[in-house]
Parts: sequence; structure tokens; C-alpha cells
Amino acid sequence: MSDAGHSEPERRVADDHDHPEVATLRTAIVTVSSSRSSADDEGGDAIAAILDDHGHEAVARDLVVDDRGAIERVVSEFVERGDVDCVITTGGTGVTRDDVTIEAVRGLFEKALPGFGELFRTLSYEEVGTRTVATRATAGIAEGVPVFCLPGSTNAVSLATDEIIVEEAPHLAGLATRHDHEVA
Repeated sequence: MSDAGHSEPERRVADDHDHPEVATLRTAIVTVSSSRSSADDEGGDAIAAILDDHGHEAVARDLVVDDRGAIERVVSEFVERGDVDCVITTGGTGVTRDDVTIEAVRGLFEKALPGFGELFRTLSYEEVGTRTVATRATAGIAEGVPVFCLPGSTNAVSLATDEIIVEEAPHLAGLATRHDHEVA
């Protein structure tokens, strides 16, 4: 981990099973799109609103074009910031030629979290049926920071953030950095 500021001790707590977690998650949101602007970033807005509703905080946001190098650079910069516990990307997880978010971010992961994508696709099946096979939503840990890569649709973003991320990201952030901090 490049910055010991991630999840400083006073923000760390223990859950009901005495596992470490981050009490208030500070999240960076990256919207990947070559056609949207920050003024019409419905997915990013949905993530920020859900985080806020659950007592967490969006501390940074960026909009980046569908370019592998640009996506990797922005996500890497957020992962290295001491005030970011989690990064959530939206967009670029499909199968078109310009969907390169997964390729851009995968190399940053020191640990993959395949259960996230599996659970997301299971939950998505109820809404979109077999079309869920077209999403490559994934997650992993990069320098002690959970990174979640979500599709660009507002419904998909809301589902993943509300049903999975707000429940598990504080725990994942705590576990991924537990050797760097004492639990309060």
C-alpha cells in the first residue's frame, strides 16, 4: 500500500463477528464514457446518492473516455490516495470494442473477487434475464482498496451499489488493510 492513510484507525471498527471494517466508506467514482458529460452522469449520481443514504461518502469523481490507458491511470491515482477506501467504476464492462474497463483495471488487482461478479449477475438475472451474460462486472483489491467495475446502466449501478457494495465494501476495506492498522 503506497499510503498508510487508507482507513486510519479512528474510522475502523469491528463488525458483529469481530472482523475489521471501515465505519464510513470514502469512495471515488469513475464514470467511463465517451458520450456522457459530468452534467448527465446518472450512474455516478446514483452511486453517490446510495452511498450517502447509507452513511458513506463520495470523496472524488471523474469522468474518463473509453480508453484503456486513461481508465487505468485514473483508477490507479484514486487507489493510491490516502482518503479513498473504495473505487467504483461505471461503464465499459460490456462486449463492444470500446468496452475496456475490465482490461484496464484487472492488472491493478492483487486479489480478484470473482464472487462479486457472480452475485451481481445472479441478482441481475431477475431484471434482464439471460442478457446478464453480456456483463463482465468484476471486483478486486488494489493496494488494499476494493475496486468494483459496474455496467453503465443506472439500474445496474443501483442494484450493485445498494445490494452488494454498501454491504460488503466496508468489510472488504477493513480486511484488506487489517495488518496495517489496529481495530479500534
